[in-house]
Order: sequence, then structure tokens, then C-alpha cells
Amino acid sequence: MLRLIVYDIAAPKRLRRVANVCEDFGLRVQKSIFECWLEKDRFEALWKALLKELDLKHDSLIAYTLDAAAAKARLQAGNHTILTEKLTRVIL
Repeated sequence: MLRLIVYDIAAPKRLRRVANVCEDFGLRVQKSIFECWLEKDRFEALWKALLKELDLKHDSLIAYTLDAAAAKARLQAGNHTILTEKLTRVIL
């Protein structure tokens, strides 16, 4: 499943730590958005690792889950086109 991780982190140190955690599980597609092709157990590990880094009073974290059909229907434009499905499946 494609998991989109979206965050808004108030402090620069936490922001770096959250980004580093996300980089271990997926690929950055925008400054605060990562695409992660993860099954349930790996996603739960990611979510738990991210929660450890947050200050829930000041930060926000959202995860969207897209099935294969929705992920393939994604539209993308611009000079930073990334084919995350092929890249991430090699990593897993």
C-alpha cells in the first residue's frame, strides 16, 4: 500500500529527526511529504517511530493510505517527477 506521510513540525531539530525517520521508510516527494510503499507491520513501525519525535501540542502528522488503484491514478507534473513505486519496492 502507498502511504503518504505529511507533517508540519514547529522546531527545526524535531523537523530534521522526523525527516530522517521518514527517509528510512520512503522517498521525499516534497519538503514535508513522503511516499512510502509499506505493508501494515512496516507502516506501524514507521508511525511509532514518528510519534516518538513529535511534540503533540505544536506539531502535526497525517498518514494517508492509498490502495494500488488510487496510487496508480496519481497525477504528477513538474521537473521533479519521481517513480516511487519502482524505487521503493527494490528497497523492501
